[in-house]
Amino acid sequence: MTGIELAPETTDALPWTLQRAPQNYVIGHVRAVLPDRVLDDARIVVRDGRIAEVGPSVPDVRADVDGGGLLCLPGLVDVHSDGLEKERMPRPGVELPWSFALMSFEGKVRAAGVTTVFHGASFSDRATATSGRSVHVAQRMCESIEQWSLRETDCGLVDHRVLHRLDVRSEAGFEAMRAEFERLVATGAVTTETPAVISHEDHTPGIGQYADRAYYENHIAGVRGISAEAARAYVDELAAEREANAGIRDTTMGWLAEQSRTGLVRIFGHDPESALEIADLAARGGNVAEFPTTVEAAREARDRGMSVVMGGPNVLRGKSHSGNVSAGELADLGLVTALASDYLPSSLLGAAFVLAERGMGLPAAVALVTSGPATAVGLADRGALAAGQRADLVLVAVEHGHPVTRAVLRAV
Repeated sequence: MTGIELAPETTDALPWTLQRAPQNYVIGHVRAVLPDRVLDDARIVVRDGRIAEVGPSVPDVRADVDGGGLLCLPGLVDVHSDGLEKERMPRPGVELPWSFALMSFEGKVRAAGVTTVFHGASFSDRATATSGRSVHVAQRMCESIEQWSLRETDCGLVDHRVLHRLDVRSEAGFEAMRAEFERLVATGAVTTETPAVISHEDHTPGIGQYADRAYYENHIAGVRGISAEAARAYVDELAAEREANAGIRDTTMGWLAEQSRTGLVRIFGHDPESALEIADLAARGGNVAEFPTTVEAAREARDRGMSVVMGGPNVLRGKSHSGNVSAGELADLGLVTALASDYLPSSLLGAAFVLAERGMGLPAAVALVTSGPATAVGLADRGALAAGQRADLVLVAVEHGHPVTRAVLRAV
């Protein structure tokens, strides 16, 4: 076999269809974004759904697909997406069927070049009218994602997974998350090879993401349409209520530490703000600092070998929406290893190209939305254009100064 054209014995029995990528093919004339460089006029050979070879195109030899000079990237990996909950409830009180929401959101994710997505399921008893988050909604989301992934007509368009967002001061959230985790272990869905991903978070006003109480009060006033005084009173009440649940937090964090020691969980620490918090996260077996709010926290996490995840929208806007450290600043300091879409799938590619133009270079910037997030969640089989990796490929053009996904080929 030459490795250039498909040999008869390895060619798929049926012609290509638009339903899914074949197991064996060759794509040529692309600009392949490799971990360390961009290879112009490259050829990528795929065998059994895996990348077998990446190298220069060969003159006068036909490939199965002509990439037409488009950039070829590994499929993007999004480790924190809250977009599905918005897709299910586009307006307060307007709830759509879960299956429709998944189908609709899958289209947006795929258009963004994302081939693996972790949907944030918020295990919290603090339901709000704008987000619809609750223990019940989290349970239904997990169930719906599982059913969607197992459907008989699965075309392999996107690998849907769950980021379990655990409110450490919610007793109902903790009990539901523990029950869900035990079910996943019992059914074999969670093993040491396929650990659950749990992000523990504490959104008590005055700490973490909402360290600036004034910002949070303004946010509440705007969302609820109430006065500044009423917002201040509400935040006082909320802070007091959550402080009363400190014991629940200790129980929750202890349980997470126990599961981390078994290797069945990868733990994300959400919104850490200090080196002390990172040290505590490390002591409990934490693997990832998710959206650190200060340079101090991000630097401590990297010094300890943790992944550091920041938001793509933060990069695009040039600042945090809640007044914390900007992702661009942390990236300039070399403290970011991965970007997540948070609430906007298209922000991943957009943010990567912004950082590339700022001087990071395209290979390093693309790594922040491919191999970096794959490492954060423990997926070693994807994230790079390299032999042995899954053949999750994205073809990208640059139009009007912005990246545009032209095609996605995902291995099944």
